[in-house]
Amino acid sequence: MEPKRRREIGLLVVVLLLGAGVYLGVEGWPWAAPGTSVGSAPASNGPSRATRSERPGPAIEAPQVHLDALDAERPKPDAAGRDLFKFKPRPAPRPTVAQPVRPVEPAPAVASGPPPPPPITLKFIGIIDAGQSKKVVAVLSDGRGAPVYGSEGETVLGQYRILRIGTESIELSYLDGRGRQTIRFTGS
Repeated sequence: MEPKRRREIGLLVVVLLLGAGVYLGVEGWPWAAPGTSVGSAPASNGPSRATRSERPGPAIEAPQVHLDALDAERPKPDAAGRDLFKFKPRPAPRPTVAQPVRPVEPAPAVASGPPPPPPITLKFIGIIDAGQSKKVVAVLSDGRGAPVYGSEGETVLGQYRILRIGTESIELSYLDGRGRQTIRFTGS
């Protein structure tokens, strides 16, 4: 046999002997219970059956069962007062206090007429200064196509009019003058 195989078999034998010693409780081994020897039953904490039956003691009587009480009338539960999850008596009902009547406020007046136009969705992305002609051109973008150029008073994208061009903002409105809006410079 190979040396490795012999070592494994020897280790297995030692483990089996130790296991048998623990199981049987061999006297003199450190983990064995005191006063035990090979083949003896382990000590128990309680008296054995033989000592229990031999011991004299008072006879235990069976409790009296009143079978006639089982057939007696039981009180019916009150449906409104039964709550299986509460362990305290029901509180006394609160006295009702009449709330003062508040006058009904009229609804705010709704403005009549056509709804306001939707907000202008253009972005102000730059200014082009023409220099000597003193004409300032604003660069606008709708985010879909190429940038759009226009100066004060001109129409952009066929629906917006440029009212005023400043250094940090531009003022636009729809062609009919409604929906006046100031758009701040965003850069890109």
